[in-house]
Amino acid sequence: MMELGIGMFGDLQIDSQTGNIQPAKQRLQEIIEEIKLMDEVGVDFFGMGEHHRADYAVAAPEIVLAAAATVTNRIKLGSAVSVLSSSDPVKLYQDFATVDLISNGRAEIMAGRGSFIESFPLFGYDLKDYSSLFEEKLDLLLRINNSQTVNWTGKHRASLINQTIYPRAVNDKLPIWIAVGGTTESVIRAGRLGLPVMFAIIGGSPINFKPLFEVYEQAYKDNGHDMSKYQVGVHMHSFFGENSKEIADWYYPYYSAQMNRIGAFRGWPPYQRTQYDYGRSNHGHLIVGDVNESVDKILQLHETFGLTRFSAHTDLGSPDHSKMMKAIELYGNQIIPKVKDALK
Repeated sequence: MMELGIGMFGDLQIDSQTGNIQPAKQRLQEIIEEIKLMDEVGVDFFGMGEHHRADYAVAAPEIVLAAAATVTNRIKLGSAVSVLSSSDPVKLYQDFATVDLISNGRAEIMAGRGSFIESFPLFGYDLKDYSSLFEEKLDLLLRINNSQTVNWTGKHRASLINQTIYPRAVNDKLPIWIAVGGTTESVIRAGRLGLPVMFAIIGGSPINFKPLFEVYEQAYKDNGHDMSKYQVGVHMHSFFGENSKEIADWYYPYYSAQMNRIGAFRGWPPYQRTQYDYGRSNHGHLIVGDVNESVDKILQLHETFGLTRFSAHTDLGSPDHSKMMKAIELYGNQIIPKVKDALK
């Protein structure tokens, strides 16, 4: 059965007239309230992103998840993503093992290279080592996850000689997912290691990702991993309302403003309503609409890719908290049950 969850980056609202940024304190408190509601309405998992910028509230997902663990009972709690390249794998495991203990075994790590680069100079890393940092640190994180006592040598941090890592997760090991944006190298690595993979489909047409899913599945099989443990998911920009046109029109200013802020750093042209409308079509990457539209599109993705997990990224542009709560209610009370009934 496919799991259906929500991912957030902790976007802060920015006033289009004044440029004033929402206080992080306010947004963090809203996020905890939103996760509590997710737990109550039956959302399967929650993922929290990591950013080190003025327009995001969350630099340490594990702290938000630890807080959420105390007000929830069943929802899985993970990162989305932890920027492994600029993190210390020892501390990352310890932090998430602590969340796992607080939550009674509900913590996960989703490791990625990150789409922003602020964490590299912040923590003293060189961007020229972008790929080697991730590969080396992933190796160490997996060693720690698989064994209490670690012997390890690399080039980007000090060696570990008979070091025992505490605390340990509830079942000693944490679920570790790999987040990928679309590079074949990343997909093959995840398949070779037998790690579940989350594809970020945040532009264009999802069907274009089909070859990467096939490459991942082949690498997974070729390396002898158990297909009964095969897990693959998508992370997609989403927002839900009772009326399709009304929610699409309401959400567009938030979405386009954030796309333009990100685009300004990356040299993208101004975001257009035509892109948004195409994204909402059957062929596009956006799931922004009413309950039935959203159910149909999620089921279409499941059929296309054989998904075991779907993550709705619902806070891009930081839509109003009240609308977020309504979207979560619709997702948990109507969309998720309809999807799961259709897959029985």
